[in-house]
Amino acid sequence: MAEQVNFKPGDFVVYPTHGVGKVEAIEFLEVGGERMKLFVISFDRDRMTLRVPVTKALSTGLRRVMQKKEMDQALQTLKGRARVKRSMWSRRAQEYEAKINSGDPVAIAEVVRDLFRNVGQPDQSFSERQIYEAARDRLACEVAAVDSTDLEIATLRLEELLTAA
Repeated sequence: MAEQVNFKPGDFVVYPTHGVGKVEAIEFLEVGGERMKLFVISFDRDRMTLRVPVTKALSTGLRRVMQKKEMDQALQTLKGRARVKRSMWSRRAQEYEAKINSGDPVAIAEVVRDLFRNVGQPDQSFSERQIYEAARDRLACEVAAVDSTDLEIATLRLEELLTAA
């Protein structure tokens, strides 16, 4: 039997490809004669509900929101120097998308840092801006959950760190 994780209703969790959600309930469902225990997770931003079998939670990458220590590490990453590779944009875009969908807050912070454009820097292409905003919003959602604040305040906090760097 697969290793299980224990979340309870009200817990904030991170599903790698969707970001921060809230465990609304734990329910049982019969599928093909098998009784399955499921986490019911709502993602308010996407107006979506996801049901994840408890036995598959770890293999899907479902995890608790980061701890303060992990958040500090991710925020420290934002203060670092941008590392922009000189490879083709399509390849970099794929790498950035993979980092965002990994669910790793430090990897997401790297994308935010690398794609951030300060005043006086060249403008971003449409696709660069989309990836930047997706990464920023994903990180801000998790920072908001950790700090028990709203998304707007968390986003401002991230942008202040980026402009100060």
